[in-house]
Amino acid sequence: MPSFFIDRPIFAWVVAILITMVGTIAMLNMGIESYPNIAPPQVVVSATFPGANADTVEKNVTQVIEQQLTGIDHLLYFSSSSSASGTASITLTFETGTNPDIAQVQVQNKVSLAQPRLPSAVTQQGVVVAKNNPDFLMFVSLVSSNPEIDGNRLADIIASQVSDQVGRIPGVGSTRVIGAEYAVRIWLNPDKLQGYGLSASAVRDAVSTQNVQFAAGSLGADPAPTDQAFTATVSAEGRFSSPEEFSNIILRANSDGTAVRLGDVARVTFGPQTYGLVSTWNGQPVGGLGVQLLPGANALDVATAVRAKMDELARDFPQGVTWFAPYDTTPFVKVSINEVVHTLVEAIILVFLVMLIFLQNIRATIIPTLVIPVALLGTFIGLISLGFTINQLTLFGMVLAIGIVVDDAIVVIENVERIMTEEHLPPKEATRKAMGQITGAVVAITVVLAAVFIPSALQAGASGVIYKQFALTIAVSMGFSAFLALSFTPALCATMLKPTHNEKKNVVYRGFNTLFDKVTHVYSGHIGSAARHAPRWMIVFALVAALAGFLYTKLPTSFVPSEDQGFALAIVNLPPGATIKRTEAVMGEMRERLKNSPLNDAIVGMYQISGFSFVGQSESAGMAFIKLKDWSERKITADELIMQANGVLHGIRDAQIFVVNLPTIRGLSQFGGIDMYLQARAGQSHGELMQAMGMVLGKSKGNPALVGTRPNSLPDAPQWDLKVDRVQAESMGLSVSDVYTAVQLTLAPIYVNDFIYGGRVKRVYLQADQPYRMGPDALQHIFSPSVLANSATRTAANPYNMIPISSVVQTKWDSGSPALTRYNGYSAVEIVASEGQGYSTGQAMAALQNIVDNDLPKGFGADWTGQSYQEILAGNSATLLMVLSIVIVFLCLAALYESWSIPVAVLLVVPLGLLGTVVFSMLRGLPNDMYFKIGMITVIGLAAKNAILIVEFAVEQQQQGHSLFQSVVTASRLRLRPILMTSMAFILGVFPLAISTGAGANSRHAIGTGVIGGMMFATFLGLLLIPVFYVVVRRALGDKLDEPSNKIPQTHAQLPNEPGQQSFDSDPRRGS
Repeated sequence: MPSFFIDRPIFAWVVAILITMVGTIAMLNMGIESYPNIAPPQVVVSATFPGANADTVEKNVTQVIEQQLTGIDHLLYFSSSSSASGTASITLTFETGTNPDIAQVQVQNKVSLAQPRLPSAVTQQGVVVAKNNPDFLMFVSLVSSNPEIDGNRLADIIASQVSDQVGRIPGVGSTRVIGAEYAVRIWLNPDKLQGYGLSASAVRDAVSTQNVQFAAGSLGADPAPTDQAFTATVSAEGRFSSPEEFSNIILRANSDGTAVRLGDVARVTFGPQTYGLVSTWNGQPVGGLGVQLLPGANALDVATAVRAKMDELARDFPQGVTWFAPYDTTPFVKVSINEVVHTLVEAIILVFLVMLIFLQNIRATIIPTLVIPVALLGTFIGLISLGFTINQLTLFGMVLAIGIVVDDAIVVIENVERIMTEEHLPPKEATRKAMGQITGAVVAITVVLAAVFIPSALQAGASGVIYKQFALTIAVSMGFSAFLALSFTPALCATMLKPTHNEKKNVVYRGFNTLFDKVTHVYSGHIGSAARHAPRWMIVFALVAALAGFLYTKLPTSFVPSEDQGFALAIVNLPPGATIKRTEAVMGEMRERLKNSPLNDAIVGMYQISGFSFVGQSESAGMAFIKLKDWSERKITADELIMQANGVLHGIRDAQIFVVNLPTIRGLSQFGGIDMYLQARAGQSHGELMQAMGMVLGKSKGNPALVGTRPNSLPDAPQWDLKVDRVQAESMGLSVSDVYTAVQLTLAPIYVNDFIYGGRVKRVYLQADQPYRMGPDALQHIFSPSVLANSATRTAANPYNMIPISSVVQTKWDSGSPALTRYNGYSAVEIVASEGQGYSTGQAMAALQNIVDNDLPKGFGADWTGQSYQEILAGNSATLLMVLSIVIVFLCLAALYESWSIPVAVLLVVPLGLLGTVVFSMLRGLPNDMYFKIGMITVIGLAAKNAILIVEFAVEQQQQGHSLFQSVVTASRLRLRPILMTSMAFILGVFPLAISTGAGANSRHAIGTGVIGGMMFATFLGLLLIPVFYVVVRRALGDKLDEPSNKIPQTHAQLPNEPGQQSFDSDPRRGS
């Protein structure tokens, strides 16, 4: 193949141009996101049991459905929540890569088996099975400069005009309105009802029967007489549309012509469907809408579509109403991607400078510089074919690939220049001869590097997605690199290179050459000594390998680094039973404290939600998204701000406030940090589970590895228990149903039916007015009519025989959970925490697990979820993955060189790279996370490549009759310059990752630091010890393992320098 392109350089250019064009088109058509779809898919089962408390829902709904959730393919775990509002929610999480549509169908089939055992009230409401994404892509909010438009009106605009429109955008999974749309609220006066002898049930029935859309038919419709000349529809009264119309509903018509109307016993107004939920931006009321992605949807595309739709809808908003996005995850995506692109450009520039210094020929340097963009753009062709997107992982892979891509081109160029200088051949002939010598070496190196990366693409789970993005990106780029090295590079060498051995070098090059000559001389002397005393150096190696293994086991573990995403999240919890007004007051004090602190210089604003947080919906809960200034406009990182903000907000009365980071990978967890379920595996009661949770929280306070340990659930809240005296009630003409219906219609907001407002169907709710439901004395105002005609309670003062509910019920105060949680079939409580300063998530998880194992009574256990679960999976498979990569490389080398001993000599360099990776990570305080593991795999391949360059040439020397000692010394001396050149090109190409700042910098540091350390140790220690490895292995194993195939095929033994030829350090091309 090389000869074809050497003879047809224009053809080579055409191929390169086509690769560039197609790659550019592919790049422009690829989606852009921060991370690929790493979060495992989820399916949620939702059901409602009206009027039931949490315990009733759990026993009659949740557990019934859970018992059927067996035999579902690829199910990882499931959790459930049974709330005091009568709702049950079961979230099933599946393995990454599972088809969510198939998972949804399987869950639907299992739920269908449970439906016959569910209460009829539940099946009447319906059991919903839907795909789920727990993470918010963004919040859009409306703000008004018009004082006549308050927060409730803004929420109504969001619910009526925005929510459905945004929800129909492709890629939007669901929307959540922060607030509620308007409804007609009928506020009953129980005292007036009792005076008129009316019950709340009678009001409900009157509204239901009179607020109705009637269909009256038509006149003259067929069948009709033959002389009928016209038809007309009959228009009748429809649903009401104003509070005034509702106020005129007749509750009772008297024989004297008078009537009792709804307005006589109630106040009818417009108001929100639900109360207890307030959102503000820097204290100003706003209407909010949370937008969640469909699983697999592209975040940037969806966010762009949402913004375009909001601009379109804004034209119809009332005057003074505008929209903005107080929380948006996509700016971080854009900035972090741009930062990696900048790093990519910087890497190319640094690689160019390294090649220029070593090659000392601008023409020779331009050739690999041209190859880099062609290979990288060609990589996009492979990526789009694999269904990948442009994300941080694929771009990281490209940064690592730059140093690898230039290796093949450098090997070709260096060999062509050597032949031109030594044999005085013209460029075309020199290129032809050079390619005949090194084609096998290029193929060998490509196969070995591919063998390192491909096995990692087979990893399952969320970690497998990360490995696959890196591995296949580098593998595809290497494929294009090898192809170009055998086609485009030789064509360029044949046409661009010129003899330069008579040219005088400038002072920089002469100085570099003088220094390099001294290094080469010292190095050659060391190799001779080391080869003669190989056993002692193997003892040194054994100590180095042992140290590497020891330090590796001491490295703290993690999944992925936390990132500065431009936001911090504050979780606010007040004492159980606190009202929304108290929560709003705490939110106000929180704003003032941060405003008056130095942190205000780094904060743009706060989007605060009172009455809802990720722990649940309650008037005593809230959360705030703290929006930070652009990364370039502040001096502190998000982690630093979070630590200081927790101190600033500590001590606010009646509140616990935890400021945490957002998860790096969206959808894996609600917060950064660790996520655990404490399970009652022996059937312990809810009270015993709460005691165990308290012990965990208490023990964790003194542990430096844990910060902000807290339950991710609402605490037990006050409950007012009612118990009907059934005998007393029946004797007074009341049924148990009558009693509870009267209480429910008075104290709870009851949906009656619908009305028309603004062209949209909205709801009608019935409830007692504020003064009649503020405390236990509310029962004194609730009455229900007796069915007994001659009841003793019928008096002149009570002519309608209205029975006070307080006379037939007993009450007491108690406490109960607003929501009961289960995890994998056990009663559980979710506990979340952050790692302490200087600790990793792996260390924090170990500390929490130790508390559960050693400090809790028997029968309690812990199970991990979300990102913590994925971290454990990744850690369990990491060692196996490393071993598999090494084994695959060994087998490939054995097959290529028809030798069992040569691969051993090559792979002994791996511990040196491991030591460098561990040491550099430790010095920078970085843990053993996914990026560390990816760096290790990269170092394995590149370290093996360096060893191949020496070992293969040494084998060639032996085949030509030189002794083992002479062969290894000559090979090491002649390969010093290309090894240093390619290694330095790679190290400096990765260097911008290690020193980068801004969005996504922690991930870039994690991968850059380990790779640089590993390559430095593998290169510099490897140059010293690889010759020793070869001598020892060939003496100890060569004759035994390589028989009868102890001769290396010549096709794989050809490298740029041949025995007896000049070394690079005395090359006449370098001038004087």
